[in-house]
Amino acid sequence: MNKVILSGHLGQAPELKNTPTGDSVCTFTLATTEKWKDKSGNKQEKTEWHRIVAWKHLADLCSKYLDKGSKILVEGKIATRSWQDKEGNTKYATEITMAQMEFMGRSEGTQSQGTTNNNTSSNNKPALTHSDIPF
Repeated sequence: MNKVILSGHLGQAPELKNTPTGDSVCTFTLATTEKWKDKSGNKQEKTEWHRIVAWKHLADLCSKYLDKGSKILVEGKIATRSWQDKEGNTKYATEITMAQMEFMGRSEGTQSQGTTNNNTSSNNKPALTHSDIPF
């Protein structure tokens, strides 16, 4: 079984493109952070960065509703692709191909829906509630 579930914050605004066949594809990075105390009782933290790829309708939704700092839960599968660079060297990228997504809340520093004007956040994207989301 190839299944991944990640919860984290977007490290950048999603980038939406279209394939030559017209399919939407959206990419962004997701930061997941693990926190623990070491043997001495000192707080430790490690952040991992994941490249997320969404296709078609999910890609359009990500582009419309997500921004840098958004907290989401992603379910998908690990995929590794390869290509040849200009010098003929084989390069590899491991990505998470998104199958489902859930909004987990607003990022720190953005206003909540109850305190914003005209239902927008400080970055001019709509402030959403679960009832606003079309899936």
